[in-house]
Amino acid sequence: MSLLSSALVVLACTLAGWPAVALADDPCTTGTGSNLTTCSPGFMCVTNKNTSFCAVSQQPGSSPVLSPSVSTPFTQDVANISPEWAAAYAKAKPIVAKLSNADKASLGTGLGQLGGACIGNTASLSSIPGFSGFCLQDSPVGVRYVSGNSVFPAEINAAATFNRTLMRARGTAMGEEFRGKGINVALGPMMNLMRAPAAGRNWEGRATICRAHAASCSGGGDPYLTGELAFETIQGIQSQGVQACAKHFINNEQEHFRDSSSSIVDDRCQHELYAHPFLRSVQANVASVMCSYINGTYACENDKTINGLLKGEMGFQGYPCPDWYATHSTTPAANGGLDMTMPGDEFFASFSSYFGSNLVNAVKNGDVPQARLDDMATRILAAWYMLGQDSGYPAVNFNSWLPFLADNVNVQGDHASLIRRFGAASAILLKNQGNVLPLHAPQSIAVVGSGARSSILSSNECLDHSCDDGVLGVGWGSGSASFPYLVAPLDAITTRAKADGTSISSWTLNDDVNLAANAAKGKQVALVFITADSGEASYTVEGNAGDRNNLQAWHNGDALVEKVASVNNNTIVVVNSVGPIIMESWIENPNGEHPARTLIWMGVPGQEAGNALVDVLYGDVNPSGRLPFTIAKAEPDYSARVIYTGSGTVQIPYSEGLFIDYRHFDANNIAPRFEFGFGLSYTTFAYSNLKISGSTSGGTRQPIGPGSSLDPWLHDPVVTVSFTLKNTGSRAGTEVPQLYTSPPASAQSAPLNLKGFDAVFLNPGESKMVTFQLSRYDFSIWDVVGQRWEIAKGVTGISVGASSRNLKLKGSITN
Repeated sequence: MSLLSSALVVLACTLAGWPAVALADDPCTTGTGSNLTTCSPGFMCVTNKNTSFCAVSQQPGSSPVLSPSVSTPFTQDVANISPEWAAAYAKAKPIVAKLSNADKASLGTGLGQLGGACIGNTASLSSIPGFSGFCLQDSPVGVRYVSGNSVFPAEINAAATFNRTLMRARGTAMGEEFRGKGINVALGPMMNLMRAPAAGRNWEGRATICRAHAASCSGGGDPYLTGELAFETIQGIQSQGVQACAKHFINNEQEHFRDSSSSIVDDRCQHELYAHPFLRSVQANVASVMCSYINGTYACENDKTINGLLKGEMGFQGYPCPDWYATHSTTPAANGGLDMTMPGDEFFASFSSYFGSNLVNAVKNGDVPQARLDDMATRILAAWYMLGQDSGYPAVNFNSWLPFLADNVNVQGDHASLIRRFGAASAILLKNQGNVLPLHAPQSIAVVGSGARSSILSSNECLDHSCDDGVLGVGWGSGSASFPYLVAPLDAITTRAKADGTSISSWTLNDDVNLAANAAKGKQVALVFITADSGEASYTVEGNAGDRNNLQAWHNGDALVEKVASVNNNTIVVVNSVGPIIMESWIENPNGEHPARTLIWMGVPGQEAGNALVDVLYGDVNPSGRLPFTIAKAEPDYSARVIYTGSGTVQIPYSEGLFIDYRHFDANNIAPRFEFGFGLSYTTFAYSNLKISGSTSGGTRQPIGPGSSLDPWLHDPVVTVSFTLKNTGSRAGTEVPQLYTSPPASAQSAPLNLKGFDAVFLNPGESKMVTFQLSRYDFSIWDVVGQRWEIAKGVTGISVGASSRNLKLKGSITN
């Protein structure tokens, strides 16, 4: 960073009331040696009395030259606009028509990183009745940089529930908290896919962001699951009058080189995998879409993806905004489809913006059409009207940077009970040899591993949770939030053990395998807690710059499990992890001796981590979580991995095409350790009586054009699949039936493709008929030549079962 830039930062922070700015490694640097956390290269530490974070140190690169051909969807009619958007546009257009160009530009121009109480802020305008500007705020697990908030399970846990009702409830509760804080735009959900399992933001779960602020959502390694999670989350958030922001558009699937890489993706793969969750977001009436940092052509001025794909094919009526500091120009960005710039300044504390007066001048000079500026303003204002924020919306009552200046309203309500329920519902029982679980008041329990205890100093001891100390409730970075409290497993287990008269021994101060083994010897049950952490590239934690360096458990976790299992035959492993880990050294011992008998994946379950685990351990909740990704036997078994080295604009070829996660394992006959969709229960279920009816033939489809990907002909249900599901065990429980299609060979698709799921609660002996409905879209592939969706002709297999490799019922349909 130049001396001038440094001086500007100091000046800006002084004007904002910040007494100090650290441009070295204090206070963002914590720990020593292998436990070191520090700002990553390209980021600087910014701090005041109350808040510190690693911020982008300067604007990277210069803007590449765009193709001279720029599509203009703002001048075209768009098909299939929802009634809600149509009504909002009817309100916005006459208001925009009366605005000056300066006011129109102001609607899409942030006030700068230090320009207001929120992470992102726009100015109030007296020319618009009731408009006090936008407040944009992280994160996907709770409101960031505030107090009086909740910390929810991460969205990788939400995906693990395979439960739309819970997904919607989580979104609704988060919407209540964002609204209660006066936030107009919740920066989430995120819907990038878990293409590379070591990618740093998978837990959010799967994002990559090139800034100090973000929020995200992902359904792991499958586009259908991710899309359903996105849809339900958006519907929940926006039911409370809060604008959701879907992200990151598009192909931003790792942290390394997030601002200096170009993703090379073929057109079919783009539509069928990576664009699908954004299409579902558009169907949910999402207000905003956040574009990412990848370049080649910068994502936030990419005419093909924003104007062509998002606003064109998908008919998106809201406004694209950039990831923080992902705007690189005025005219190319505006003409490329970007409607808002965030946080507004060109780089941190630059006191200049690519939009604002520069945008007004670009219109005056004829570089940006007047109709384009009108379109930008209309989209932003229409979102405000659509969510009802023009009447009775709460004022901002917090300050991200100087919290003592605000009211800090408590917005938690009764959300702790939902968080606890959600944490238990997302727990995945992966192994239960000998039915060690559920526990029945054992005489003695050993609890070992630092992942079982509370953090040494506090649950918020590291900046943006950029350390792995104690129970892992969230990953690190801008996708996190401050815990009001964090229930450690050791504390929750101790409370339950006291009620049962169970004796507890523990070793959790560190992960010394010998001391842990001593604690586990002779105990009826030994619980071993291991973790694997990751997050945003702005922090380097224990040598991991956002993305994980590998898929091994942290802190000598494998050796810890092996040692404890060698002295205790009832070893239960609890994994708090941001994604899959390799566990071959202890899950099935090669010599047939001392394998771990029981395994639970808890993910990153938020503030009620310990209580949610205890509910499952003791059978108060029958586990129903299912893997939203594949756990491999070896990291090279996955089709894509993080690219860690490179220079210049790093090329990231998506050469695996359609075959990510289970699609790759199935196509190449690779045996996973645990397959996608897998999870055990304390009871058993039976599937029977498969029936398939309906047809994809007939009907009239719309011509190709803006909004044609929303054609009702594509999305209306036309095929019904039903079957009987019965609880054949002795406990009540929830089964997660899953439907997979197997397209004809001519489609050159994956062998199995998830197209339906449900979460069905059944009492012992109870049966229910379960019904899935499929649309023509579910049977379609993207025709690259014709540039539209086409139904794959021939016989399509339809399979229903308990996981991608446990298919109980099979049938077919001819299209």
